[in-house]
Amino acid sequence: MDVTRRDFLKLVAIAGVAGVADRHALAAALSPQKLLEFKALGNVTLLHMTDSHAQLLPVYYREADTLLGVGPEKGQPPYLTGEAFLRQYGLNRGSAEAYAFTYLDFSKLAQRYGRMGGYAHIATLVKRIRAERAGRTLLLDGGDTLQGSATSLWTNGEDMLRAVNQLGVEVMTPHWEFTYGIERMKQLFGDTGKRGMFRGDFIAQNVADITWGLPGDPVFRPYTIREVGGVRIGIIGQAFPYTPISHPLRFVPDITFGIREERVQSLVDELRGQHKVDSVILLSHNGVGVDLKLASRVKGLDAILGGHTHDLTPEPIKVGSTLVINSGAYGKFLCRLDLDVREKRVMDYRFKMIPVLSNEIPADAEMAALIKNIRAPYEAKLGEKLAVSESLLYRRGNFNGTFDEVILEAMLKHHDAQVAFSPGFRWGNSVLPGQAITLEDVYTHTALTYPNTWSREMMGAEIKANMEGVADNLFHPDPYLRQGGDMVRMGGISYTIDVTKPGGQRISDLRVGGKPMDPDKRYKATGWASMNVVDGPPVFEVVANYLRGVKRVKLAPGSRVKVRT
Repeated sequence: MDVTRRDFLKLVAIAGVAGVADRHALAAALSPQKLLEFKALGNVTLLHMTDSHAQLLPVYYREADTLLGVGPEKGQPPYLTGEAFLRQYGLNRGSAEAYAFTYLDFSKLAQRYGRMGGYAHIATLVKRIRAERAGRTLLLDGGDTLQGSATSLWTNGEDMLRAVNQLGVEVMTPHWEFTYGIERMKQLFGDTGKRGMFRGDFIAQNVADITWGLPGDPVFRPYTIREVGGVRIGIIGQAFPYTPISHPLRFVPDITFGIREERVQSLVDELRGQHKVDSVILLSHNGVGVDLKLASRVKGLDAILGGHTHDLTPEPIKVGSTLVINSGAYGKFLCRLDLDVREKRVMDYRFKMIPVLSNEIPADAEMAALIKNIRAPYEAKLGEKLAVSESLLYRRGNFNGTFDEVILEAMLKHHDAQVAFSPGFRWGNSVLPGQAITLEDVYTHTALTYPNTWSREMMGAEIKANMEGVADNLFHPDPYLRQGGDMVRMGGISYTIDVTKPGGQRISDLRVGGKPMDPDKRYKATGWASMNVVDGPPVFEVVANYLRGVKRVKLAPGSRVKVRT
């Protein structure tokens, strides 16, 4: 049933929210007609979004079909997908919430419910909640915000910073933002001594400059203290710990990161002791596995609002007295956490992931005007129709997605290679069957500041070793030794992976062109997003030219990856 603007505003006025205790009530509350229902609680409302990856406009974004936990994590939230996810949270297949939270029936439900996200629609939600909870609301952004689109790449992140400022984000921490380089980061966000273009507080306790030796000097402020709802909230920033490993070191020379668990504890103690705050929140870009372990080891955190792994937590995962929350990605959700903070502690809470169904939520006029202005110089170029897809194209999932297959095939053809590598990034929009693939779609999967492709000969043993290394990063039993992301996408190769085996023994039955891979044979390989400086054509040009040539994309069903759990 469609919601009229008058109905929508009535819902805003009601401004409720179903609590997390009753899962069936939660399912009902997430229907399109009740997007904003939230029974307000307490004196503090934290709004959290993360990993929007520079998507100013609403998008289609299919959630993972495979999301494997290892050891005790197996089969536990957030490592649930599809039917298991629906059962866990009491959601109905075919509903708006099933569309928002799972991959099930995605193409059909996308036609029914439309795109999700978009900063103009998020702005409407934020403004209404702020009006309802005047003086009690904080908006926090967990990073991966300024990267992931053509316009963010071409403006060095300025387009998204303008949108973030317009939205009124009050506190932020980073990850992909660092791929613009540390000097650009300081222009955008300032440092410990000065402010940048960002109007809010930019915090990251685990980033230090070691130019003059260890332990180094803080690059950004470690935390901020905000008075809201009559209490003092301390917020600690946690940037992505593995930035110098996951991205070229040239972007952050002489900068260290890391989890810095002991420092988190010392900052919690400082905030509660010296500064007498009433509540402490960690704004994190660790990834959910790291957040869960950190919550079990650091005392005094009331909540961890996390990102990086794009996971979904319709209910907070409680570790001791700490609520661990991840808020999805691509602007699909605005998370709301209401806290009753009294006597220096959280007495009660209510939480909801609000699905941003753009067909149901009016666009905010001011944000829509800003977005139109930002995109105007690029609209014609971005709208170029390269091909039509007859298949559902997506990336998200532990192993090869269908848009990955397009990227891999494009590189194999361009470089006349036998094997192709493509990173297991979790960002990239989805394209429905029958939909045109535009140049903008290509950039949503490839918009890096280090996009160049490469080709060279590799021994079979080297190829396997690279795959084993990525698998260990993804499925290592210790969350602190994972870097997030998904398995490297492989073109020209089929293989079996057993995630229960130890490092170096997970990959087997490797085949190239249907024939067993010879560890002592040389194969021509290609890839992109190299840690080293390479001079092949940028991947977005390779993929765009490939699509212009094929005109139509139709992928065979099935996967070249066999998974054992």
